[in-house]
Amino acid sequence: MKRSISAGAVLIGVFLLPAYALASSHREAPEIAGMPRVDGTDFYMFRSYEPGRSAYVTLLANYIPLQDPEGGPNFFNLDPNAVYEIHVNNDGSAETNIAFKFHFNTSFKKLAVDASGKEIPVPLINIGPISDSGANLNVSQSYTIEVTKSDWGTGSLQNVTSGGTRFWKPADNIGNKSIPDYAAYAQTFIYEIGIPGCANPGRVFVGQRKEGFVANLGEIFDLVNLNPVGPRDGQPNALYDKNVTSIAMEVPISCLTAKGETVIGAYTTASVREGDRWRQVSRLGMPLVNELVIGLPDKDKFNQSHPKYDAQFLSYVTNPSLPVLLNALFGGAAVVPGTPRDDLVAAFLTGVKGLNQPAKVTPSEMLRLNTATAATPPASQNDLGVLAGDAAGFPNGRRPYDDVVDITLRVAEGALCGKIGACGSETTDPNHGAPYTDGAQAAGPDAAHTYLGGAIKATDTYLSVFPYLNTPIPGSPNGPNGLPGPTGLSP
Repeated sequence: MKRSISAGAVLIGVFLLPAYALASSHREAPEIAGMPRVDGTDFYMFRSYEPGRSAYVTLLANYIPLQDPEGGPNFFNLDPNAVYEIHVNNDGSAETNIAFKFHFNTSFKKLAVDASGKEIPVPLINIGPISDSGANLNVSQSYTIEVTKSDWGTGSLQNVTSGGTRFWKPADNIGNKSIPDYAAYAQTFIYEIGIPGCANPGRVFVGQRKEGFVANLGEIFDLVNLNPVGPRDGQPNALYDKNVTSIAMEVPISCLTAKGETVIGAYTTASVREGDRWRQVSRLGMPLVNELVIGLPDKDKFNQSHPKYDAQFLSYVTNPSLPVLLNALFGGAAVVPGTPRDDLVAAFLTGVKGLNQPAKVTPSEMLRLNTATAATPPASQNDLGVLAGDAAGFPNGRRPYDDVVDITLRVAEGALCGKIGACGSETTDPNHGAPYTDGAQAAGPDAAHTYLGGAIKATDTYLSVFPYLNTPIPGSPNGPNGLPGPTGLSP
């Protein structure tokens, strides 16, 4: 199917493109841009590849985007007036079968100093070096986790490590004087969890991590001011010097799947309290959906919606705008695939048949993982995932290392045409496998890959053990050129 585009439409497309910025879910919709504490940035789900943990699935829900390491004096606590949820579907429907709900509480010690005979409260969150005891910590957060199962009921997760039902979040990485060994400090906040109805314990960690998402934001915002088929590792990652807050869970596969089904779908939401009810303000499953697929008038609506109502957004998937905008910028270098885009319906709404599509599926947007697919060891992972033959990568779940920007660009431009569904009348990729890229590439876990003259190494971004995202960059000192000092958690 051919499309024509007028000069006026080209101009409109060019000036609207920054609204579709490739920033995963960082400030992606008008309302959530002003609510950073409940802004879900990235969602990951994959079979655990830490040695000895192959019977588990890891789920990571990241919140609070674009954290500057030096962002004090308050730093980045989660919202005690919100509920953060991880939803899991295990029967192919658009409904939640299992929901993990995180509720946070903030405690203030009101630490003070004697200022000439008067006790004066201090303006900082710590008054000395911080240990896991928290003696010098002025502000701290704890949380509880509630699980609801559609066939079982509701219960609280148990803290197997410390006892009870309460867990604690480490302070953010203020700096090396406040927390000399942040990796060791954060390690003490990984807890074993007892899940009602589940025979084996899982693990949980909530705290600040180094941002794992990779994108060349500046040049993308500037009307895609780059060579879209240039080298994949030739440009800097705009998020390299940022941190993020991660809600990380590791759950036995047997506690997530339904009998006879190996595929699960999942997504994360955040809701704020309004009177006596909760109002959902953030939703994230597949990456880049609310950035590259959903139109500006419906972005807030998408964040407030549930998968069972996704039919209202179908035209954004079957007739996407992004390929038209890229064609307006790059002409024949980015041919618009024909419509309707059945390949995108599979990628975003149903899972890919033979890869991660449930036996019976209701089209609905969520990240889907076939738990029967073995995890790829860290050193062998390919950051282009399924497109490069790594069946354990995106879109079969999502690992931190997967380059979802490059993958999504290629899929949007027709990489799956003829493989999992025709694009309109076309049965082949109209762009003939063009290697679209934003030019920023991550260093892989435990791999020898380096880029930008060797300045960025594998251990700077990812771990090969839970919680998989590396130690956050300290606020002081943060090393030469903003590169981090200490590396990650030990197994």
